Amino acid sequence: MGRPHTPVASRVGATSTAEYLLAAFVLLGCVVAALAPAVMLPETYHAFADQRAWLHIPNVLDVLTNLPFALVGAYMLHAALRAHGDLSPAHFFLACVTGVGLLATMLCSSIYHLRPDAAGLALDRLGMSLAFAGVLGLAAANRISDRAGWWLACIVSLLAPWAAVWDWHTGNMTPWAVLQSGGLVLLLALAICRERPGAMRIPLWSVLGFYAVAKILELADGPVLALTHGLISGHSAKHLVAALALWPVASSLQRFSRKS
Repeated sequence: MGRPHTPVASRVGATSTAEYLLAAFVLLGCVVAALAPAVMLPETYHAFADQRAWLHIPNVLDVLTNLPFALVGAYMLHAALRAHGDLSPAHFFLACVTGVGLLATMLCSSIYHLRPDAAGLALDRLGMSLAFAGVLGLAAANRISDRAGWWLACIVSLLAPWAAVWDWHTGNMTPWAVLQSGGLVLLLALAICRERPGAMRIPLWSVLGFYAVAKILELADGPVLALTHGLISGHSAKHLVAALALWPVASSLQRFSRKS
């Protein structure tokens, strides 16, 4: 026998509670970002370990290792278009936003690493903002409701660029740090929740695992370069791993279209 059908009324009630909790979490994050002490960007932030040039391209590995973002983004867009008829409008749109966000991340991060400075960092974060909005919205739509996905993506697409520009103009990176860490906590909470009945499978634990490894590599920029005897730095490796973080999501879109 199949699993008993859950009445619509009970599903709606549970979803409403989750939506209120999500709204409260976002509001709490805004309060923390506004009231927490300012944290200034370290003066050495832009001095990445691998500054080698090749064919007149400065910081060449930090630039070229952004290409996987474009590959994964293009694959996600292709998979979303193939699954268009099987996805809800929210899932389809948010998957496309994530794919476009990865393409923007490749472009903006490459520009930043050609000449790392505060303005370039803001541009880099503007590219990431779209990917953040897409993946967080997609996770919320998958675990809570389409409405929650739409709403969260809209909020992040407004707050993330503001946090990036705020850091550029004031040097205070606290709002950006709160947004990044809050997004990670939110993904962790959503990963614990069950997917909605009939929804595609989104392996959030894989996303979180890759993201955690990417952050470790970012913090170990110089040591990784030394450990690999100059083959690749931690920051360059971070680009590769961060791009892989959303490959499982794109693959799930592809499998969902075939299954449906």
